[in-house]
Amino acid sequence: MMKAKKSCATLIATALLGTASFAVLPVSFADTANQPMTSSRSFRKMNTVRKDFMRESISSNVDSNSNWGGIESLNVPQTQSQAEKDAEKAAAKAAQDAADAAASRNSSREQLKKVENYTITPPDAKTADALVKFSLQFQGYPYVYGGNTPAGWDCSGFVQYVFSQFGISLPRTSGEQAKVGKAVQDLSYAVPGDIIANGSHAAIYIGNGMVMNAMTPESGTGTTSLKSVFPGAYSIRRVM
Repeated sequence: MMKAKKSCATLIATALLGTASFAVLPVSFADTANQPMTSSRSFRKMNTVRKDFMRESISSNVDSNSNWGGIESLNVPQTQSQAEKDAEKAAAKAAQDAADAAASRNSSREQLKKVENYTITPPDAKTADALVKFSLQFQGYPYVYGGNTPAGWDCSGFVQYVFSQFGISLPRTSGEQAKVGKAVQDLSYAVPGDIIANGSHAAIYIGNGMVMNAMTPESGTGTTSLKSVFPGAYSIRRVM
């Protein structure tokens, strides 16, 4: 019985303490209400409405006296593709070829004027010495690429024409002329009337290390040293 009373007293006391706690809260809120916290914000009075309020976000100003390291005059190199380079090189070569052809034609016309009144003396014998003598009368005659007559000839065309006047038929190109007749061992065994040829040039040997040949549109037909027109390998061929 005593334990039951004690327990009841404990519960009553606990309840009273809880009631007392809740009773204090209104007093605390009441004190705060008597001292309210407030805040305020004021704005300066504007007499006009600004219409360009976005200007700062879309434009900028740079001081004209600022030094930016010369970037305003930076020269950026232009690059070309390989195809563009090849096309440019091909165009340049075509233009140069056209210019060379025009120069050749002009040179040929000038040289033809010099030989129009020349009389070609036919060979007086069918010997190698006569062939050399016959070839020498064509000094100053014009060089024309692809030609094989006194009106104009290239190196192999000249050799072909001269030998044709002696009843000897030769191939048209210098490379083929380097294979005709009998091979001569070296220059020490060469005699006037032999053919000197390789894949690039052909000439008639006239002795003493000299040849008679058609050279270029500028130089025409004439005598030169063998070494000046054959800096590399060549073949010596004897057909007479």
